[in-house]
Amino acid sequence: MLSNEVETLDVGESCEALLLTAKARVIAPMTAWRRGVDNFLLLTEPELAETLQRELVRSRFAAKAEIEVEEHASVLVLGKEAPPGAVANRDYGVPAYELVDEEPPEGPELDEDELERLRILAGTPSFGRELDERVLPAEAGLDERAVSFTKGCYPGQEPVARLHYRGHPNRTLRVLVFEGDAPEVDAEVTREGKVVGRVTSSAPDPEHGIVALAYVRREVPPEVELAVGSRTARQLDLVASRP
Repeated sequence: MLSNEVETLDVGESCEALLLTAKARVIAPMTAWRRGVDNFLLLTEPELAETLQRELVRSRFAAKAEIEVEEHASVLVLGKEAPPGAVANRDYGVPAYELVDEEPPEGPELDEDELERLRILAGTPSFGRELDERVLPAEAGLDERAVSFTKGCYPGQEPVARLHYRGHPNRTLRVLVFEGDAPEVDAEVTREGKVVGRVTSSAPDPEHGIVALAYVRREVPPEVELAVGSRTARQLDLVASRP
């Protein structure tokens, strides 16, 4: 059912994965963590838990499988590689991991605004912002981190594979930087007066003023300046922008 190869994970290992519709629209992003030989925990957004359970139960065939919603406390640790038993996290552009139902190590705490800034600079899509019923995995860069092109069939595999091998997405997720106030969600991104994209997330940044994620038409060169309202926006290279 999932877009990535979870069956080959060793106990304690994890990977990113997606549950997709038949047309490859994202139902839920997640991290699949193998807790035991026949025991997987799918870490997703709290508001998606029941949706994920419902879709998996509805597609359950003759296999004897229990699919239940569980509530856990998760602590994100930045700046360190994942130790054995922890869930690796690559959402913020730096080494990081999650501890599930465990006490965090001592150290300074980051607020939500700082985490949002790091997520945007890393080019990581978030459900409800960059991911919704309008978006294909390749547009958000998720085909590079949450999709296997060698595993067996899963819902949405055909359009995902067809786009990967025979085509290209019409738009891609870019990091924009500009001065001024934060724009509204879905604010238009223009080039020479023509709409070429839309803003999905933004956050204050001490170096750039405002950093934002935006879907931009694929044919727009990454080195050209764009506009968000009256503000001139520069595009950052995703790799170079990671702290």
